[in-house]
Amino acid sequence: MLEGQSGGILFQIFPLILIFVVFYFLIIKPDQKRKKEHAQMVADLKKGDKIVTNGGLIAVVIKPEEDFIKIELNDNTIVKLDRSFVAKKVEIVEKA
Repeated sequence: MLEGQSGGILFQIFPLILIFVVFYFLIIKPDQKRKKEHAQMVADLKKGDKIVTNGGLIAVVIKPEEDFIKIELNDNTIVKLDRSFVAKKVEIVEKA
């Protein structure tokens, strides 16, 4: 009777394992990859790069520091921004 029960338990647990594996490859792994790419982009910021903040502000990097980045919002406004608030880097495309 124990053999029948252990086969039944394995048969009941298998769908849960399968759901976890699918969940991992469809949700967790791509999110980890995206976070790693974002962290690398933020670490590679240099003077003159154009960025967009999480608040939607478009700014130019003036001086990257260890925890913060000095950015220029306009000709008269320079502020410090925490690196975690950089949403993306804007690639400047030259028009021919």
